[in-house]
Amino acid sequence: MNHPIGIFDSGVGGTSIWKEITTLLPYENTVFLADSKYAPYGKRSKDEIISLSIKNTEKLLELNCKIIVVACNTATTNAIKTLRSTYDIPIIGIEPAIKPAAIHTKTKKVGVLATKGTLSSQLFTETSDLYAQNIEVIEVIGSGLVELIEDGKINSKEMYQLLHSYVTPMIQKNIDYLVLGCTHYPYLIPILKKMLPDKITIIDSGEAVAKQTKNILTTNDLLQSDTITLGVHKLYTNGNASVLKDILHNHAVKHTVNTLSF
Repeated sequence: MNHPIGIFDSGVGGTSIWKEITTLLPYENTVFLADSKYAPYGKRSKDEIISLSIKNTEKLLELNCKIIVVACNTATTNAIKTLRSTYDIPIIGIEPAIKPAAIHTKTKKVGVLATKGTLSSQLFTETSDLYAQNIEVIEVIGSGLVELIEDGKINSKEMYQLLHSYVTPMIQKNIDYLVLGCTHYPYLIPILKKMLPDKITIIDSGEAVAKQTKNILTTNDLLQSDTITLGVHKLYTNGNASVLKDILHNHAVKHTVNTLSF
């Protein structure tokens, strides 16, 4: 099946998932939608998030995608059930990796940095209740972080100040794991490593999502039949294309970035 893997996010952050997928599955074609025009989803209502997720899914289906990865925690936690009940195509979601943090924590205190839309969702609550029953989960809403990333201000003074204000209460609570609950946030790991004590392990979901994508493709007999030619990767944004280009400039996989109205 030579059709592409479709991936969407509420902006450029989902490229952290796209990178993992293209690394693990080098012969697969991909189409990525950065819905930057409506970022961040985390401040929107559940109905708005579902509507935007449907819009993105419809566009990826128009582009002949064989599977869809919702590379957005907020969209997954609020819209995945609707998408799966509406479309007859494999749909993979992403949610904060609380399970591994809860299993491995020694201090029994885990930090979760995420958007309001993720932390307030039913799916996040269910996951926390399931895996973190005897763990103290310190939840912090990363207000403003997505906007700064979307504006190309990852290394700005404002970013450092915001991040410092968010992680300080977690450090004081003696967490030993920090779960990144937004696909934009892996781009902040270099800064976080400077701020956090060495004992704190940072976890994101990218590698796990890539492995799940491979598993679902294999199970459904959808893997690319050509294992000689490297995949073709097309990324589209309805926002500022230069931000998307800049955030991918060090990625070795050949790709194109264009603007698209959706």
